[in-house]
Amino acid sequence: MPRRIIIHAGFHKTGTTTLQATLRENRTTLKKHIALRLRWHMKDIVAASRGYSTDQDPLALIKVQSRFGSMMNALPGMPRRTLIISAEELSGHLPGRGDLMDYAAAPVLIYAYWEIAKARYPQAEVLIYLSTRSPTAWLASAYWEHVKSSNMTMDFDAFSTRYIKAAKLDDMVTEIASRVPAPVYAHALEDCRDLALGPADPLLDLCDLPQTLRSELVAVPPATNGLAMTFCTRCWKPTEFTKPLPHATRPKQPFLQRRATHETFPLSRSPIGAGQP
Repeated sequence: MPRRIIIHAGFHKTGTTTLQATLRENRTTLKKHIALRLRWHMKDIVAASRGYSTDQDPLALIKVQSRFGSMMNALPGMPRRTLIISAEELSGHLPGRGDLMDYAAAPVLIYAYWEIAKARYPQAEVLIYLSTRSPTAWLASAYWEHVKSSNMTMDFDAFSTRYIKAAKLDDMVTEIASRVPAPVYAHALEDCRDLALGPADPLLDLCDLPQTLRSELVAVPPATNGLAMTFCTRCWKPTEFTKPLPHATRPKQPFLQRRATHETFPLSRSPIGAGQP
């Protein structure tokens, strides 16, 4: 039985790819202390979570619960280790396309994960960890992601106005903490710039690793280079293009060297709160 379970369920565009890559790169070193279930281990759960977030159909939630429960029941013995379950899509789809306005499905989904984990391992401590980012930076990053992966023609100003609620990740953290009866921790991407392992460090702080082991862990390069906020806010006019952009980022390259200014969220090293079922 794991002694602790950490459910890292988002959010998108907050350094989660770098965090997961860091855990994967160091998995051998961490093996005696941490067991990992990352997004590529949970493709069926991720698909179900995305589906639920689009319309919040109760039948879709049952599918999420069934798949997450099957994963938990199939876990091997991991005595006294910490189990980290990490995938930003556990909160559903990335908001910002069509009618998916925000992370309204996240509290329901995270409550379901907590309930199943606690039922499977009643003696284990179950924690919720959430990665956040300033609203301005999140909007720019989310917008660029949609531009790359779809035929979005909305300009950045319109996108920012329409999806501003989704960008208020600190408000969603508070909402989750009020509704899930577990300790909820959050850390902003902006506060990870000077940390040795970047966005992975605050999560590993919850694992009580020996300091000698922490010093052996290696960092990985950031998954992105800031996503060119200046490009999104000043230069990008998707209506100038008649065809959707491919995944290649050639149009973005001239702008990636320009640094963006980010608003910073306060650091939280203590649980934000525990909600009620």
